[in-house]
Amino acid sequence: MAALPGLRRIRRTGRRERAGFALYAAAVAAARDPWLYRMPAVPDTLDGRFDLVALHVYLLVHRLQHAAEPGPELAQAVFDAMFSDMDNNLREIGVSDLSVGKRVRAMWEAFHGRAKAYASAIEAADRGALEAALALNVWRDAAPTGGAAALADVVLAQTAHLAGQPLAALAAGNVHFLAAAEVRR
Repeated sequence: MAALPGLRRIRRTGRRERAGFALYAAAVAAARDPWLYRMPAVPDTLDGRFDLVALHVYLLVHRLQHAAEPGPELAQAVFDAMFSDMDNNLREIGVSDLSVGKRVRAMWEAFHGRAKAYASAIEAADRGALEAALALNVWRDAAPTGGAAALADVVLAQTAHLAGQPLAALAAGNVHFLAAAEVRR
């Protein structure tokens, strides 16, 4: 007996959600690379960590959004995993239930603003705009000398590296980010 179309969609959604969470976990691991907090001197604060997670998730979502199916579905699953995790993290650090929604919305807006700035710079191949967007978002315009340039190197290398990874591997929840220290200008 053939499965009902709705059941196939439910199974596919579960598979996409699992892959989305696996891809998100890999982005978080890449964002926690200790080199990022030393060389470009990203602030090791809640904001700095959020910015690096948002940056790595953006790179992954950008790669997936521009792919054939199931790329856009996976991009949405990664995005959903990120904001589910943000919601859980806020609750774990004691943010009241009444405030969680407002804080998650603020994070959502911050993510979209950053994603728009990064996409504009990357798609235009405008390194100066990318460095400026990174300086503004990651360091609030007070990037240490060479910090934005070093992080831009990482972003551009990760973008190229992600573009070369097969969609089938990504759909299975397998992604490889470069170690930030491996990136050379």
